[in-house]
Amino acid sequence: MKRTLYETEHEDFRSAVREFLAREAWPHVDRFIDQRQLPREYWLAAGRQGLLGLEIPEEYGGSLAEDYRFNAVLNEEFAHVNMALASSTGIHFDVVMPYLVQLTTEEQRRRWLPGCVTGEIVTAIGMTEPSGGSDLAALRTSAERTAGGWVLNGAKTFITNGYNADLVIVAARTTPGSRSRGISLLVVEQGMDGFSRGRKLDKVGQPEADTAELFFENVFVPDENVIGTVDGGFGHMMTWLPQERIGSAVTNVAHARQILMETIEYAKERQAFGASIGSFQHNKFLLADLVTRIDVTQAFVDQCVLAHTRGELSSVEAAKAKWWSAEVQNRVLDHCVQLYGGYGYMNEQRVARAWRDARVTKIWAGSNEIMKELIGRELGL
Repeated sequence: MKRTLYETEHEDFRSAVREFLAREAWPHVDRFIDQRQLPREYWLAAGRQGLLGLEIPEEYGGSLAEDYRFNAVLNEEFAHVNMALASSTGIHFDVVMPYLVQLTTEEQRRRWLPGCVTGEIVTAIGMTEPSGGSDLAALRTSAERTAGGWVLNGAKTFITNGYNADLVIVAARTTPGSRSRGISLLVVEQGMDGFSRGRKLDKVGQPEADTAELFFENVFVPDENVIGTVDGGFGHMMTWLPQERIGSAVTNVAHARQILMETIEYAKERQAFGASIGSFQHNKFLLADLVTRIDVTQAFVDQCVLAHTRGELSSVEAAKAKWWSAEVQNRVLDHCVQLYGGYGYMNEQRVARAWRDARVTKIWAGSNEIMKELIGRELGL
């Protein structure tokens, strides 16, 4: 079925993104894996191409598309390369930027946004803690009032871009004894005394996405680095989590579709018992099933993207898109590995790396179980 989500301007943008990736990403994937991060030259190249400023107004160097479909195109094309590229770059341009544009003062925007556009400032967001994951209201990182600012203590973990980020938005409890009403968002910058990073975490997949533990020991954060409303951070996060989740859904489907198409070509070429393995009825029926699942999921995700573009996407619909797309993605890729047979279990194969990379999508941006909890509450259960 032909997709109707995108218009000519979006497809023209897609062509430009593909040219960029052909030059700056595809030839370097193995090096990114070996380095276990996206090097700064990649970020600077993305900045020169104008890919990091879709959420940022022109007066700060961005392009402010004001059309989420451009974000979706970018997420799809990154995901065609691999999930790590999509997650690392997406955290910066698609997840963090709305906070830095919508919750900041003019002085803060002028201080941070130009560097975010050029790639000279790489960003991350610190929500998840060692003591808990999806329960953001229970976070323990704290910030106590002091003259001219706040003293920050605590730790975050599983932070994408955490090892090399120049700027991290940190969710911290500023009013003890409360849950969701006592959380604020503080911007911690590289070089602040007491801010340190642990090891690059050794993940099952996505080695190119540098993921780290962050530690805050009596870090002085000046008032000029608080964004949004003091004690209103939980509400701010709830406002922007749907965009993170629909972005996840977009990448999940694009990633799975890319590997599935590669697997179909493999099934046409691979011979067994004198015929292509794709011609066997079981495999033919299986691939028909997987293609249908991707197409049906794509139709729902596209409608969610369109709703978000119009400012109409609810948190519940975003939760549906996030958990369902992750389930379909993992189901599809598991079958793709099986179709490759023993070769599918080899790290040198894209299908093997994709299978590993995808497993976390059922966990991050709120686990699939939490997504179902949110949907269940909407049902009055």
